[in-house]
Parts: sequence; structure tokens; C-alpha cells
Amino acid sequence: MLAVFEKAIGKPPEELSLPSAVAGVTNLKSREEIAKMFRSWRPDSTLYSLPNGNFMALSRENLCPLHPRSVVVVDDVFCIFVGILENTCDLRHHYGLSRQATEAMVVVEAYKVLRDRAPYPPDQVIKDLEGKFAFILFDARAGTLFLGRDRDGSAQLQWGVADDGSLVCSDDPKIITEACGKCCAPFPPGCIFMSETGLTSFDHPLHKVRAVAREDPNGNICAVIFQVDLYTRLHSIPRTGSAANWAGATVVEGE
Repeated sequence: MLAVFEKAIGKPPEELSLPSAVAGVTNLKSREEIAKMFRSWRPDSTLYSLPNGNFMALSRENLCPLHPRSVVVVDDVFCIFVGILENTCDLRHHYGLSRQATEAMVVVEAYKVLRDRAPYPPDQVIKDLEGKFAFILFDARAGTLFLGRDRDGSAQLQWGVADDGSLVCSDDPKIITEACGKCCAPFPPGCIFMSETGLTSFDHPLHKVRAVAREDPNGNICAVIFQVDLYTRLHSIPRTGSAANWAGATVVEGE
């Protein structure tokens, strides 16, 4: 899977650009080049063209049985899901979904609860997803991007920065490296990212997720990783609710 969103929507952490800023690298790819590259590498892919040059794409090439990929579009909410939820049946019942509802549909429903029934914190909605998964969700009406990865990091999810500062996300490290060079990193396990709130941990919601720079033998920043800082506690607001309460695009088929 692949998603590329302009800086105004994706709002990538500034630290993702550190390796490029320090080394003066300028060979990062544009959104158009990334889309062309993905289609050439994955001719079976389906590409969802969104406004302003943003897009999401899905390929079933090199599909792992343990980490199947699925996509769903519901009420202008696009979701690509990789992996398996172990408690899908319980979640279907909780959200009143049919037995045919896929994991991607469950995630969309969870997001809609978060969007429409505020003020539930995002971690309250995502923490009950059990399994090995990663997802990329975009609400076209609200202009909201939503990313998530399981607690153990069992499913691949990488993110990086394109030449114009756009956010690039994929489960294929090769694609991320080709598009973003060293301006990329693994998406931290047990975390979620939303356009409005940034990067947070759903396992440790009261602790900050920090970027840690890694240097090469010459002292140059060569990589950045993100991890939960258990020694820094965020200011919290009173939470309400309970477990019972939380709860326009063109499709281009591959040739």
C-alpha cells in the first residue's frame, strides 16, 4: 500500500526531514514521480486519485497470507488495511456491522465514532483493536489523515517526506527509500497519527512520542526513529465516556 499527501494535510513531523536538511540531499522524489514509480513497479495496482495531487494506492503483489491487504471506501472515507484483527467478530457486534464486514470496514467505523462522537480521545477508540495490523485512512470531506500500527509492529508501516514536504506512507520499505531517501523511518508500533493531533501512543497516551536522531561515524544525522518517552508525561484533560460509549475521488485501475 502507498499513500502520499501534501504537507497541508499530512503535516509530517519536522524530524523526518532532518537527514536531508543536514546532508543537503535534494534528490527526493515528487508526488508525481512517486505515483509513476509505484505504477511501474506494481502494474496490478489500483490508484485512488484525490484532490491536489494526493493519492492512495493498493497492490496485491507479493501478498503475505499473514498480512492480507484490503481497501474500502465508505462515505468519502478511504481506508487501506494490512494485516488481521483477531477480535473482528467482537468489533463487528460492537459497531453493529454485518458478518461480511472486513477489517478495513471496522477501522472506518471506529474512525467515524471518533469523528462524530467527540470528545473521545483517539486512543480510546483504537486500543481495542487486537492483532497484527497497519492502516492508512483518509476522510476526504474533513481532510483528515489517520494512520495506525499494532503494538508489536508486526505489520510493516514506514513513513517519509517527499521533495515538497509531502508525507509518504507505505508498507514497502523499498518504495519509501526510493521515494524519500534517508528522510524516512518506521512508523512507531502502538501509535496513531492524525492530521489535527499529530503522533501519539495509544498504549501510552499520556506520554510523549519523541524523535531520536542517529548519527553516522562522522557525526552526521543518518536516520531518525520515533519512540515513546516514558519519562515525559503529557498534560491530560478529564476523559468522559466508557467502553460502552466509545466506540470526491477517481479510481484508476491498473493495466
